[in-house]
Amino acid sequence: MATTSNTSAFGLPPLPSYTLVPLPSLVAPIPDKFLTLLLPVVAYWSLSMIFHLIDEYDLFPQYRLHTPAEVLKRNHVSRWEVFRDVILQQIIQTAFGVGLGMIEPEDVVGKEGYDVAVWARRIRVAQRGLPAVLSAIGVNATGLAEKIAGNHPTLAGAIAGGQYSWITQTITVAGDAVIAPSFATWEMWAAKAIYWVLVPAVQFTVAILVVDTWQYFWHRAMHMNRWLYTTFHSRHHRLYVPYAYGALYNHPFEGFLLDTLGAGLAYLVAGMSTRQGMWFFTCSTIKTVDDHCGYALPWDPLQHLTSNNAGYHDVHHQSWGIKTNFSQPFFTFWDALLGTKWTGGDVSARYERAKLAAQKKLDSENVRPITASESSDSERTPITPYDTEAENAKLFTPQAQAKTTPSIPEGKATHQAIGSRQQILDDGAGAGGASVLREEAAEEKEAQRLLSWSLRKHKPSISTPAAGLKGLRDRVNGSLHGRGSGVLGMESGR
Repeated sequence: MATTSNTSAFGLPPLPSYTLVPLPSLVAPIPDKFLTLLLPVVAYWSLSMIFHLIDEYDLFPQYRLHTPAEVLKRNHVSRWEVFRDVILQQIIQTAFGVGLGMIEPEDVVGKEGYDVAVWARRIRVAQRGLPAVLSAIGVNATGLAEKIAGNHPTLAGAIAGGQYSWITQTITVAGDAVIAPSFATWEMWAAKAIYWVLVPAVQFTVAILVVDTWQYFWHRAMHMNRWLYTTFHSRHHRLYVPYAYGALYNHPFEGFLLDTLGAGLAYLVAGMSTRQGMWFFTCSTIKTVDDHCGYALPWDPLQHLTSNNAGYHDVHHQSWGIKTNFSQPFFTFWDALLGTKWTGGDVSARYERAKLAAQKKLDSENVRPITASESSDSERTPITPYDTEAENAKLFTPQAQAKTTPSIPEGKATHQAIGSRQQILDDGAGAGGASVLREEAAEEKEAQRLLSWSLRKHKPSISTPAAGLKGLRDRVNGSLHGRGSGVLGMESGR
């Protein structure tokens, strides 16, 4: 299709003609629409396998949020079940993408020069308002333009309202050569910057805001409505210790509603092209995997670009933080605005308790410390001293209970903790129930005993629990807080 615009309107430079042709594939012979569906899946498993290898070979234990023993003993779902459900979600995601691609127009190219010229025209029109703006602040635009015209003619033309009488071009109209206005060089550069950089940046920003908003409110609803939680979202929370390829482990309906439909809606609202959508979907996938990776890696840029990182989201997966930190996958502004950020103080002691308890369970079963995936990971029925300790945890006196249960600051944190505990109790048939809370009480009791014994018998060193607690606090809080201690509203002195 060819379109021309060779006449000058209202003294503006004419727009160039253009011819539309099909857009060649980015990677021949794969059509861009199929590549848009393929890249997020490839990115998901590629990044997940990198983190999985790091897990398997325990390459960066100093940056782990959880130990291999915790992955093995605290999760309520096997790795095979996680893998199976992720594949199912990606099949649904691909089918939806195929349907969306069928109603989308074919991608064409050839109009870019015309669109840049349209922006250049808008810049020229905007300049016509400069004399009035300058006059409003007491500046004579005409006089100023005449004064600087000798040394700075282009600037003078802009100040005069976009008057560039000496910048012309010759065009053909009805077979005759005609002198017509032309665009200044700076106008074309500005127009190209707007078209190629600013507009795509705005589109990506809009898409991020849409997907963050969509996922926050649906995610929050899944936690606030008991039926939605127990029917759909509780499946994702069988992962108390998230790992990378569990990022899309969800009930199929929830996966479609939150992830697939949310990303598709963001793509359409932002008016993205197929290639823009390709990178948006892929980047969203990478961010989601990174948020579930279980590592606070100092060199990982995604851990620092926003405060929504692996440490921030990991709090949401813990039984005591499950009704906080709903924001995903990019920013945390909705949590901040609506008061759903974690406010329960320093979390490092809680992480240390869970680490010690999981290792004790593993040791008591005489199971080798492994990191390899096994389909039966979540199917072992442990017979450990913790069965007795968990039962005893219910019988503590109020005084003893106050010393062994996690301390809860007053105010908003109290309501968050009560809500989180109730959420766990509501999910008695899934990954929660009273047994989880009893185990937490037993974990705290045992951790306090071990830490007290260690502090009496040893000076703190790198191998003692006390030193380990300090290292974990630095690692987790660094991931949670970002550059400062106020990101989550925490007070480390609590």
